[in-house]
Amino acid sequence: MTALDHCTATTHSAARPVNAMRIVTYAADVFRAWKNRRAFYRLGEMTDTELADVGLTRGDLYVAVDLPFASDPTVRLRSIRQSRSENVEALARRVA
Repeated sequence: MTALDHCTATTHSAARPVNAMRIVTYAADVFRAWKNRRAFYRLGEMTDTELADVGLTRGDLYVAVDLPFASDPTVRLRSIRQSRSENVEALARRVA
Protein backbone atom coordinates (compact mmCIF):
# COMPACT_ATOMS: atom_id res chain seq x y z
CA MET A 1 0.00 0.00 0.00
CA THR A 2 1.45 3.34 -1.01
CA ALA A 3 1.09 6.55 0.94
CA LEU A 4 -1.41 7.82 -1.62
CA ASP A 5 -3.56 4.70 -1.21
CA HIS A 6 -3.45 5.11 2.57
CA CYS A 7 -4.48 8.77 2.37
CA THR A 8 -7.34 7.95 0.02
CA ALA A 9 -8.60 5.11 2.23
CA THR A 10 -8.34 7.31 5.33
CA THR A 11 -10.22 10.14 3.65
CA HIS A 12 -13.08 7.88 2.57
CA SER A 13 -13.44 6.27 6.00
CA ALA A 14 -13.35 9.67 7.71
CA ALA A 15 -16.10 11.01 5.43
CA ARG A 16 -18.55 8.26 6.37
CA PRO A 17 -19.23 9.50 9.93
CA VAL A 18 -19.72 13.04 8.61
CA ASN A 19 -22.33 11.83 6.12
CA ALA A 20 -24.01 9.75 8.82
CA MET A 21 -24.12 12.79 11.12
CA ARG A 22 -25.72 14.86 8.36
CA ILE A 23 -28.43 12.23 7.94
CA VAL A 24 -29.02 12.05 11.70
CA THR A 25 -29.12 15.85 11.99
CA TYR A 26 -31.53 16.14 9.05
CA ALA A 27 -33.80 13.45 10.50
CA ALA A 28 -33.78 15.20 13.88
CA ASP A 29 -34.63 18.53 12.23
CA VAL A 30 -37.53 17.00 10.29
CA PHE A 31 -38.84 15.29 13.45
CA ARG A 32 -38.61 18.55 15.42
CA ALA A 33 -40.42 20.43 12.62
CA TRP A 34 -43.15 17.76 12.56
CA LYS A 35 -43.56 17.90 16.33
CA ASN A 36 -43.68 21.71 16.33
CA ARG A 37 -46.15 21.69 13.44
CA ARG A 38 -48.48 19.54 15.56
CA ALA A 39 -48.21 22.10 18.37
CA PHE A 40 -48.78 24.84 15.80
CA TYR A 41 -52.08 23.26 14.74
CA ARG A 42 -53.17 23.29 18.38
CA LEU A 43 -52.71 27.07 18.33
CA GLY A 44 -55.44 27.19 15.69
CA GLU A 45 -57.86 25.75 18.24
CA MET A 46 -57.28 28.70 20.60
CA THR A 47 -59.59 31.69 20.76
CA ASP A 48 -58.41 35.09 19.57
CA THR A 49 -58.13 36.21 23.19
CA GLU A 50 -55.89 33.26 24.07
CA LEU A 51 -53.72 33.96 21.04
CA ALA A 52 -53.43 37.61 22.07
CA ASP A 53 -52.26 36.47 25.51
CA VAL A 54 -49.24 34.82 23.88
CA GLY A 55 -48.67 37.76 21.54
CA LEU A 56 -50.14 36.33 18.33
CA THR A 57 -53.11 36.96 16.07
CA ARG A 58 -55.11 34.62 13.89
CA GLY A 59 -53.48 36.28 10.86
CA ASP A 60 -50.05 35.27 12.16
CA LEU A 61 -51.14 31.64 11.98
CA TYR A 62 -52.18 32.06 8.35
CA VAL A 63 -48.76 33.50 7.52
CA ALA A 64 -46.89 30.64 9.18
CA VAL A 65 -49.06 27.84 7.78
CA ASP A 66 -47.90 28.59 4.23
CA LEU A 67 -44.34 27.46 4.96
CA PRO A 68 -43.12 24.20 3.39
CA PHE A 69 -43.78 21.06 5.46
CA ALA A 70 -40.16 20.53 6.52
CA SER A 71 -40.00 24.11 7.82
CA ASP A 72 -40.82 24.82 11.45
CA PRO A 73 -43.76 27.26 11.65
CA THR A 74 -43.04 28.03 15.30
CA VAL A 75 -39.78 29.71 14.31
CA ARG A 76 -41.72 32.07 12.03
CA LEU A 77 -44.30 32.76 14.75
CA ARG A 78 -41.53 33.51 17.23
CA SER A 79 -40.01 36.09 14.88
CA ILE A 80 -43.42 37.69 14.24
CA ARG A 81 -44.13 37.94 17.96
CA GLN A 82 -40.67 39.30 18.73
CA SER A 83 -40.92 41.91 15.98
CA ARG A 84 -44.34 43.02 17.20
CA SER A 85 -43.04 43.26 20.78
CA GLU A 86 -40.07 45.39 19.70
CA ASN A 87 -42.37 47.70 17.72
CA VAL A 88 -44.70 48.16 20.70
CA GLU A 89 -41.75 48.95 22.97
CA ALA A 90 -40.39 51.49 20.48
CA LEU A 91 -43.79 53.17 20.24
CA ALA A 92 -44.09 53.27 24.03
CA ARG A 93 -40.69 54.97 24.30
CA ARG A 94 -41.76 57.66 21.83
CA VAL A 95 -44.89 58.45 23.84
CA ALA A 96 -43.07 58.68 27.16
